[in-house]
Amino acid sequence: MPVPVQVQIVIFAVVAAIVLFLLYNVLGKKVGRQPEEDARAQPPTLTPPSTADAATARPTLLDAATLSSIAGLKARDPNFDPVRFLEGARQAHETIVRAYAAGDRETLKPLLTPRVMESFEAGIAAREARGETEEAEFLHPARADLELATAEENRALAKVRFLAELRNRVKSADASAAEQIEERRVAEVWTFERTLGASDPNWLLARTEPAAA
Repeated sequence: MPVPVQVQIVIFAVVAAIVLFLLYNVLGKKVGRQPEEDARAQPPTLTPPSTADAATARPTLLDAATLSSIAGLKARDPNFDPVRFLEGARQAHETIVRAYAAGDRETLKPLLTPRVMESFEAGIAAREARGETEEAEFLHPARADLELATAEENRALAKVRFLAELRNRVKSADASAAEQIEERRVAEVWTFERTLGASDPNWLLARTEPAAA
């Protein structure tokens, strides 16, 4: 007995509905890892407290004692920025080393305390008495690490450990003598100071001392 047309239409409609339902279940689902899932799975990036040696772009982690001293200085001098200070100290270090080798008193005087200037002046005068001239060249940008930043009475003090590789060229007064060239690795701690509340924001070199390489 033939199936009525109306029944066939109903059957086809039911079958079509079932097929569409099955296709939806398969194609409607997201396959594989989705971008939002990757974002949720990625752990947050943690940045430890640090400063940066702008010359070498290497972060320098600060220990608890140094961080504590910086906090004490910032309480007296809110504008103190250890990153900017280190960059300025590195530039001052290079300028002072070059100027001392060249006997450039005019460049040195505004960068040093009177006591350090007196010591540097004696070294320059002794070299001039021997008839020698000297040139200092940095083989690589010096590394600068902040070791202390604090306030004592009306002074801000900061200690920076410098590690540098230098080439020194020394010429004597005797034109026939060969030029002396020495390459050396130098590690020193320099102490800078400035008067708190002074209109002049510049730091002066107050002391130099050798350090372990």
